[in-house]
Amino acid sequence: MSDDLVIAVDDATVTRNGNHLIRSVSWQVELDERWVILGPNGAGKTTLLNLAGARMHPSSGTVTVLGEQLGRTNIAELKTRLGFSSNALRLPFEETARDVVLTASWAVIGRYREAYDRMDEGRAMALLDQLGVAGLADRVYGTLSEGERKRVQIARALMTDPELLLLDEPSAGLDLGAREDLVRRLADLAADPDAPAIVLVTHHVEEIPPGFTHAMLMREGGVVAQGLLHDTITADNLSKAFGMPLKLTMVDDRFHAQS
Repeated sequence: MSDDLVIAVDDATVTRNGNHLIRSVSWQVELDERWVILGPNGAGKTTLLNLAGARMHPSSGTVTVLGEQLGRTNIAELKTRLGFSSNALRLPFEETARDVVLTASWAVIGRYREAYDRMDEGRAMALLDQLGVAGLADRVYGTLSEGERKRVQIARALMTDPELLLLDEPSAGLDLGAREDLVRRLADLAADPDAPAIVLVTHHVEEIPPGFTHAMLMREGGVVAQGLLHDTITADNLSKAFGMPLKLTMVDDRFHAQS
């Protein structure tokens, strides 16, 4: 495996209760790439992200993440090298936003007896500031708005300086203002040469931040198209992925689709 490859999925299928969540998917991500995975509900997007996040094993085929093949490596150690943001993570509503981010240093959810030094505290605050929520550091996580929580989740995912950042529908449930603010911040992150490789899952082309380089379109567990962003996100490919005729426009480096 090339040193530049952070994800290598080779002919992977995931089957649960006789149903294929994904089937015969092959995909590679290099260290300086920013990927978006799009498709309708049930397309297999989150399943593929869970494979990349070492949270699921393939039923067949192979998945290699950061040079480690799933099934032949210590998953707990591999996860410390990954940043993962998803509503599937049950973060404690009763803790402060700062502690939600800070506990990622120990790869735990919820403070217990672990100790943190000033460097940890400083990094947590710097990431909250980068995501625009430093002023909420002492607020209880459960009292934050959905948009504020999403930004805290991403700060948490970045806490360990990961080699790969995985974002599962970070804009889901956000109002227009919160979505646009988050897209702008993700565009800034994508433009940062020191940022890790990024994979973002979404349903909507409008949520693709400027600066993303590659895309995959999925439908019914399979790949419709993948490759460079502007070669892949086309009206024809979107229509195939979503099963209806769609028109695609672009304004100020942002995509817009309509029937």
